This record gives sequence, structure tokens and C-alpha cells, in this order.
Amino acid sequence: MESWSVDQVCNWLRRSNLGELVPKFREEEISGAALLALNDRMVQQLVKKIGHQAVLMDLINKYKQQKYGLQSFAYVCEAGLPTLPEISGGNLKLCSARCRTCSYTLPNFPYDVKMVLGEKKYPDHSMRIRMVDCLQADMTKYLAGSLYPNSQQYNTVVGALMQAYPFLNEDGNGFLVWKRALKDRFKYVRRAIEDDEQVLKNKCKFGHRRGQSRKSLSAENKPYDVKVQKEEESAYLEGDATYVHINWLKKEYMKTLRNWKEVNNKMNATIQIRRKMICDKTPLKDILRLFPFLRCPYQLFREFQLLTHMDVYQKTVKILEIYSESILSLSPVKNNPINIMLQEHLKQNTDENILKHMKMTAACLLLPDVFGDDSSLFAAVNEEVKVLTPVLEVKNPFDVNSCRFALYIEKQEVAQLSDCTTALAALVAAFHVYNIQCPSRIQRTLKFLVSLIFEMDIPQAFLPGTSHQCDLEGAQRVLEILRNFSQRTA
Repeated sequence: MESWSVDQVCNWLRRSNLGELVPKFREEEISGAALLALNDRMVQQLVKKIGHQAVLMDLINKYKQQKYGLQSFAYVCEAGLPTLPEISGGNLKLCSARCRTCSYTLPNFPYDVKMVLGEKKYPDHSMRIRMVDCLQADMTKYLAGSLYPNSQQYNTVVGALMQAYPFLNEDGNGFLVWKRALKDRFKYVRRAIEDDEQVLKNKCKFGHRRGQSRKSLSAENKPYDVKVQKEEESAYLEGDATYVHINWLKKEYMKTLRNWKEVNNKMNATIQIRRKMICDKTPLKDILRLFPFLRCPYQLFREFQLLTHMDVYQKTVKILEIYSESILSLSPVKNNPINIMLQEHLKQNTDENILKHMKMTAACLLLPDVFGDDSSLFAAVNEEVKVLTPVLEVKNPFDVNSCRFALYIEKQEVAQLSDCTTALAALVAAFHVYNIQCPSRIQRTLKFLVSLIFEMDIPQAFLPGTSHQCDLEGAQRVLEILRNFSQRTA
């Protein structure tokens, strides 16, 4: 496949019942090598229909698994290093004290990641997340499904990574950074089982290292809580088929290579149960425990599409592409700290894609200020999340290597997001999917976005005005932008 021409890729698409994608792939000149280099974000921009996105990624992943599944990088510890755990025979084992070497085989990273690492370039934020995902899945596999590695096992895996790619540790802090990222990933994956009855029993039996008060509370209250929880769930999960769907989704979520087509089918089959739970104000924690795939942006967008027949992600991309420049030029935001930060970073970069990404990120974060809304209800930029309603957590928004976006609800992280477009789409979708009332102090901004997503007229009352710290010129500019947008979509 790596040597395929564009025509061969198009023929492959037709054989895979994806003939609708051929014109776009020809336009973008997607060869075999380019096809294997596609990541989730590229596929979302290239393919409009969510179903086609899932099928295409599944086909690519299956090919990579068959082609590269047996290839890997080897790491051998130096003679003078301390004894570290070794992955072998399906378990992580410690080398004997007399053993002078220990080995760990790194997993096979995605094709585009391997290309970047082969060129000794530091991977960007989305690639780092995928690398950590691969490492976590590989460790889980050799730990026989366990999600609780010990410190020495973390050291071995991260040490192997640093040995194979020394440029990942150029600043001297790479080992600690990657180890923390890997531990955080395991912690994130464990969320789906944190309320499992057996896990709670083990915590009561062996103790909970962080926060002893939690141990005592679990010992006193959890047996009753688990019983009540099961009774409440039984009110929703009627019939054997429903239990089968829920259990399958939970198990599939723990995997790295997921059957997205079947995930979509199971989510379709259980949507009525989710809607009933949400309408009955079931705690979000319980909903996510039963349907952990709602933590995935793709499934959150798909849920929104099932309810509204609108592709919120593609609409959000279009909104930011059209409005970014105009939003940044509005007078209410010219002296905003985010805009000032943007201008400083623009001077340090020349790559057009990076500059476009920075401007779209700034435009996204400045939207509440354009409408005179409370920006703290929209995004917490380099700050701690303090509100209960859906809000974005944004760290280092203009640093390509360390930027981070996440969706929070009730002060809990619900989803990790790859960029500002995904973050903005997830925020809009969260209010609708979880049936959460929009706070009045952020209502103008969300009304603006929802109106554009559904291609409705914006009421005059929701446009910025002088009473909301936006001058007349800003209001006129927004009106002009909306008229232009209406003409484009007419």
C-alpha cells in the first residue's frame, strides 16, 4: 500500500464501498503513503460523513496491524543501569540482581508517527497523545489486562522510549514528562472501572494510597451505594439485549484498536436509554460509567448528529475558518490579553498552518468577549476550572508542542480534545447532548454559535451592543459578517 499511486488508492476505495470519497481523494492527491499517514484529525477534515470516517480509519488500522504488527524497536539497558522490570512471556517481571541487561520492545507506533520520529523531529501534541496511547495499550497487554503498573514498570517503558529516541529528552526533563503522561493515561483509562464493585472491594481491602479518608468512606458507605446503584440501573437497563450492549461497550472502550462500526451500532441501539437517563437527571458520572464512549469527541459529535441531524464538527470548522480574521479585528478584543499573547507568538512562527491554527484558537477563546459574556463560563485558560456547567480547560493555547484542550462538566474532565475546533464543537454539543441549561452570562455566545450551526437568523437581541461592553462598530461588524455568511450559504 505504501507504494500505491493515487489511482490505486481510488480503486481501493471503490472496492471498499467508499466510492463517494474518490473525487476528494483525487483532489487532495492522496497516494498510498499519504493514506497511511492520515490521522483522526486529517480524516475528519477530508471526509464529511461520520460513518465513512469510521470505516476508513478501521480499514487503515487493520492494514497497519497486519503489516506492521510484528515489527518493533528494541531497547537494551546499559550494564551500569539499575535493575528494571522486563516485559516477557505475557508479564512484566523484574530482572534478577545478577542480570546485567534487561529488555523491553517498544510497540509499533502509527505510520505517520514513525515517519516523524525517524526524521528526529519532536512530535506535536496530537502525536504525543497517540504515542502514549500505544504505550499504555502495550503495557496493559503484557500485564495481562491489569491497569495498575508499578513505578519500576513505568521506568522501564519510558527508559526504552528515551533510549530509542534521545531527542525526546533534549531539555533533560523528557523522562519525567513522558512518565507523567503515561501515568495520567492509565489513570484516565481506569475511570471506567473506578466504581466497579470488585475494584471498590479491593480498595477497601488493600487501602487507597491517595486520601485515606476516601478509604474509610468507601468501607462504610460503598456496599449500600453499590446495591442502590444497581437497583437504579435496573430501572433503565431492561432486557438481556441491553445488558449485552452495555457490557460490550464497556469492554470495547478498554481496547486500543476498537471496532468503531460495532460501537456505532451499539450506541444506536441504546440511545433511548441514554436519553431517558439524561432527561431524568441521572448523575453524569453514572451515565459515563455505562456509556464511556461519550468521553470520545467523535461519539459526542455523533450523538449530537443523531439528535439534530447536524454535523457539529464540520459546521464549527466552517465557522472558525470564516470568522477568525474578523473576530480578531473587532475593537473589543484588540487589547485583550489573549490577543496580545497571540501577536507575540505570531512573530515567532512563519509556518502558515501553525499561524492559521493560532488565529483560529484565539478567535475561539475571544468569542465571549465579542459578545460581552463571561469568558470564565466558556474557557479556563491556564487556570483551574471553577464552574459546574460545560466549560473548556485550555493550557498553553499557542504553544504547538504543549497546548492542551479538555472538556469539563461538573468540574470533572469528560474528554481530551485535539485542537480548538474540536474543543468548540464539543462545548456546543455537550450542552445539547446532556440537556444542560445554558448560563445567562454566556448565552449570547452560544446562541451565536448554535444559530450558525443550524443556519438560523440571529435575533437582534443577541447581537453585541454598548450595554455589554461592545461598541457600535463591533456590532455592525458582526452584522456584516452574518449577512455575508447568509449569502454564502443561500
